[in-house]
Amino acid sequence: MRLTLDVPLVWRETMASRRRVRALLPLALLSASAALVSAQAIPADYQQVLTTLGKQGDFKDNVLKVNIPRNDVKVTVAGFATPTPFGFGGWVAMTKASDGNQVLMGDLVLLENEVNPVMSALLDNGFDVTALHNHFFWDEPRMFYMHVHGHGSAADLARKLKPAVDLIGRQASLAPAPASTPAVPLPASLLNTSKLAQIVGQESEQNGAVFKITIGRSDLKVTEMGASINARMGLNTWAAFTGTDSKAAIAGDVAMLESEVTPVLRALRRNGLDVVAIHHHMTNERPMVIFLHYWGTGPAEKLAAGFKAAVDELGKAGISAPRH
Repeated sequence: MRLTLDVPLVWRETMASRRRVRALLPLALLSASAALVSAQAIPADYQQVLTTLGKQGDFKDNVLKVNIPRNDVKVTVAGFATPTPFGFGGWVAMTKASDGNQVLMGDLVLLENEVNPVMSALLDNGFDVTALHNHFFWDEPRMFYMHVHGHGSAADLARKLKPAVDLIGRQASLAPAPASTPAVPLPASLLNTSKLAQIVGQESEQNGAVFKITIGRSDLKVTEMGASINARMGLNTWAAFTGTDSKAAIAGDVAMLESEVTPVLRALRRNGLDVVAIHHHMTNERPMVIFLHYWGTGPAEKLAAGFKAAVDELGKAGISAPRH
């Protein structure tokens, strides 16, 4: 059998292919340009902060956020294996104050035997430790959360913070061994995330097996030395989900005014969510902001509805006058 080559057809397909390549070239260049712009978006002094600390981060809404995740620790909560993004991603953030210096705030995730060495390193270098607390019950190993505050130039803050950051993870090998009861692994995330976002009515993000919804408190005008303390500086309410639609876990944080605490507590408890901590993260802020941590397991949509009920209690009464 002889093979007959249709030359005009081959030529037309070749020319069509070249036209497609030419059409896609500007898009490829645009994508490369966008990536370059993104890579250059972090100001030089903030890029030096990341270099000094040896960490990754990003710059958005005038805030540099430095990631200090505890990928070195495998945590179980009430027997469930929990991914790092579920609630074990430490961070520090910087934004410019009105005097040209930087305001630094952060939340460091620590093992029990790291708490006091890290606290000493922070205090010895001029930082304020504004809170120390738990975010979970029944976590193995026990994890603690230390809030830090500082003020100065970006370079000085990074240099002074580095001794504390370098201690994080160094003691992990000395942590108490987990209980002999084997963890029940949560299945890879098979959540109907669009449904969860619809229930809560907020934008969301996926990080591995964790689906997270973060809600800023833009109704609260909190400032520190002229710098706006926004969601990226830690003034936010959030919920993290992992698991499946029928068997999910939720954990999160609710940022509240004093007058909102009891209504939020009632909403969470009515919906079967456990409250694990109530505390402050900052000192001397006005209005005072109280933070509440919660946890629960069950069908994902039920958990989302419980979180939504708590969120609906926020911002109802406006900003109450400080009590004396």
